[in-house]
Amino acid sequence: MTIGVPKEILADERRVAATPETIKKYVQMGFKVLVESKAGDGIYKPDSEYQKMGAEIVDDVETLYDRSDVILKVKQPIFNEKSGKHEVDMMKRDAILITFLHPAAPTNHKMVKALRDKKITAFTMDSLPRTLSYAQTMDALTSMSTITGYRAILMAAENLSRFVPVIATAIGATKPAKILIIGAGIVGMQAIATAKRLGGIVTAVDIRPEAREQAMSLGAKIGGFEVPQKIAEGKGGYAQALPEEWLKKEVEAVSPLVKESDIIVSSALVPGEEAPILITREMVQSMRPGSYIVDVAIDQGGNCEITQAGKTIIEHHVTICGTQNIPGSMPEDATWLYANNIFYYVENLFKKGLNKLNFKDEVVKTSLVTHKGKIVHHGTLKAMAEHKSL
Repeated sequence: MTIGVPKEILADERRVAATPETIKKYVQMGFKVLVESKAGDGIYKPDSEYQKMGAEIVDDVETLYDRSDVILKVKQPIFNEKSGKHEVDMMKRDAILITFLHPAAPTNHKMVKALRDKKITAFTMDSLPRTLSYAQTMDALTSMSTITGYRAILMAAENLSRFVPVIATAIGATKPAKILIIGAGIVGMQAIATAKRLGGIVTAVDIRPEAREQAMSLGAKIGGFEVPQKIAEGKGGYAQALPEEWLKKEVEAVSPLVKESDIIVSSALVPGEEAPILITREMVQSMRPGSYIVDVAIDQGGNCEITQAGKTIIEHHVTICGTQNIPGSMPEDATWLYANNIFYYVENLFKKGLNKLNFKDEVVKTSLVTHKGKIVHHGTLKAMAEHKSL
């Protein structure tokens, strides 16, 4: 079995799916490993360090894909400008792909169907059941979310047209920025902590009682409204998709908070499903000019109606950031975390041998997206049906 590690090509993406240290572990497992030349440049790891650990360096990405049985990536496959081909088209038929696919996002449906049609067995790292204790070492979503929450606040603060904390001057003091955190999961909690350190006034919204309590413990005010726990929480304490009538109530409750906010970090997600729209165009219009929204949920469609995937735009004098790879701005730590997460995932996937995938395992079943020419991921099928893109 041959593992291929291509260089990431998403804009500003500096992470890589393997470090020299994890390459050594794959070789010890019995894999042959191919690494595209300069794949590690973003984390300051030259090709020579990968070679020392047993990797073969491949200059031509098409050759790498053609020779690889298992492809390890960080982000979803996209069109490769250098080769003039989509990454899916370069994969071998029946190959295995492991990456962050974000398959429920409407913008990724065409790519998922291409994986299906080529009979790729694809796994997504954003659908692991985090309640299983043995899955914690594979939990790349938590690893990347920690970085995302921290960086999202810094990005907004850097681009805001005013101070975040109170600043005393000879002619008076500035007012602190009002910061709204929508979704108090891993991203939200890290964003709250960072925003508090910067001196902002922080309000958090989450439909889950426990999440609201955790947000309060970090010093955030609680906004929004309460939802019955049986409606708000799904398996393992994660948020579940609200019925339409309850989603409308949430949007109504969030609207006045959006209007008052200088910075919004939105990360309201249901694991493996399309993100709910909680910030409408009209709500953006109501915000103070110069305000800043970081729509962290964009990988799964976005919480803001007008966010554009992979772009930062200005609408109604409000900046809406749809950056899809925020952890890529901290590539060294992000790669160290992700490369180890994905190694433990591969180790679990092949624990019965390199020629036999462990399909009975709960982690494997939950993260499986396409197999034998079919789309099997529940959240993706649901989103495709809603968008009539099956």
